[in-house]
Amino acid sequence: MLANLIYSATEAGPFAKDFGLRDQIRKAAGSVMHNIAEGFESGSDAEFIRFLKYSRRSASEIQSEAYLALDRKYLANEDFQAIYDKATSTKKLINAFIGYLSRSKKIVE
Repeated sequence: MLANLIYSATEAGPFAKDFGLRDQIRKAAGSVMHNIAEGFESGSDAEFIRFLKYSRRSASEIQSEAYLALDRKYLANEDFQAIYDKATSTKKLINAFIGYLSRSKKIVE
């Protein structure tokens, strides 16, 4: 859902023409998902947690880039808020998952 919001917000208008910012926020959106997938396949909870933290950082990067897009008038306030809120909820879910894995004694083979 977060990546869909980003791609929708960046596919038209002045945001689509600012290739640097557009590409960076899209890469960060992809990075949220890709790091979760890569961490899942890592084989250990400790390594998975490391990749979840990368994912969380990418969600924070999205929030920072969304502020820049808002300042440049690439995003309407409603679109900015939707992106910011979705990134916040994504970070909360990631934090909860990190907490679960940290408390888990599960062995991944």
